[in-house]
Amino acid sequence: MNSRQAAMLATGVARRGAALKLAVPASLLFFAFLIGLGIVGGISGASQASAASCGGAGLPDAQYESDDQDNGGSKDSTDGLHAQQIDNAKTIDNVAIKGGLPGRATLVALMTALQESTLINLDHGPGDSVGLFQQKPQYGWGTKEQIMKPAYAAKMFFFGADSGSPRGLTDVKGWESMPLEKAAEAVQHSEQGELYAGQESEARRIAKEAGINLNRSGKANTQPSGTPSDAASAPSGAPSGAPTERCENEGDQQDTPAKPGTAFHDSQADWPPQVKNRRSTAEAVAWARKQAETGTTGWYRKCLRFVGLAYGWNSTEVYAVDQYYVAPASMRHNRDRNPPLGALLYWRTDSRAGHVAIYVGNGEIASNDIREPGKISIVPASDIESKWGATYLGWAPPYFPTSG
Repeated sequence: MNSRQAAMLATGVARRGAALKLAVPASLLFFAFLIGLGIVGGISGASQASAASCGGAGLPDAQYESDDQDNGGSKDSTDGLHAQQIDNAKTIDNVAIKGGLPGRATLVALMTALQESTLINLDHGPGDSVGLFQQKPQYGWGTKEQIMKPAYAAKMFFFGADSGSPRGLTDVKGWESMPLEKAAEAVQHSEQGELYAGQESEARRIAKEAGINLNRSGKANTQPSGTPSDAASAPSGAPSGAPTERCENEGDQQDTPAKPGTAFHDSQADWPPQVKNRRSTAEAVAWARKQAETGTTGWYRKCLRFVGLAYGWNSTEVYAVDQYYVAPASMRHNRDRNPPLGALLYWRTDSRAGHVAIYVGNGEIASNDIREPGKISIVPASDIESKWGATYLGWAPPYFPTSG
């Protein structure tokens, strides 16, 4: 592990929504709380990731643009981590191929590992959880030394223990045809399988880069007839009842989109009467700036939690982009690059989650992960487009009707 990776992982930022693996009777409740990430375990070791998790905020999960104008010209990118993701993805796929499994199995495993460890072979986690899938030695997944070997961890994820406990993916009846996130959840025992679904786009992107064929047939477990191939299927990443991607309707199309990277400018606007928060706009902006000034860590992939806490709330939405559509259409200022101080700015990314940041004035935002993973930085609002390639949706007042 290089120094840059160690610095990132020391803050716990690479850990997001881990589903703690426990092979115990369903009647036994095991609760685990990971401070800073809001992760709560449930039945059979199921974990509940923070509802404020930002999923895939930006393009690569562990790869960031460098900014040579800051920090004395030093680079802020997590060099080498993406290469590790690719290597680990190839290892997982090789295990699946040797086991005669179809590309669908690899996709489920990649989605799981991205959610559990960002596809980085972590040597730590809640309790004794380690490795790509955050498997726990005390519950039969092997010794720590074994689990820290990606090939072994992948084999256990796919096939489980010889005794049948803990069970692997192929022990789950009907895994070949059930929704991808449900298959992952059946192995990991997570209470929020929709968070696995949020990793599908990223898993497909990494697989393509790694040269992995997610549409191949398996020898031991072929895809059932009548099931759409992975190559043709759309991402399954929405929570139940929610669309995979939010789409604008005619009423939302207020303005022609500006060229990506166009600067943002201040405007004056009063919040609607129904916008009531625990902190004032000035207090929220000051709090956000303080997080950047002090170098506070622990915000990796937690953009929605960050802006919510700025105004004194814990958001109950799972994805940042959903928070934008919680606001009535009259509050959503689509594509408008003239937000008022304290407004929440939203972007669509290449994952289900999207991104949100708080506008602090002078064309700048307070955003997590943009210069250094896990930290808050004050940057031009246009950086989310120019550095991450995200699509700007618009701004809305700090409206948190489902928070508490």
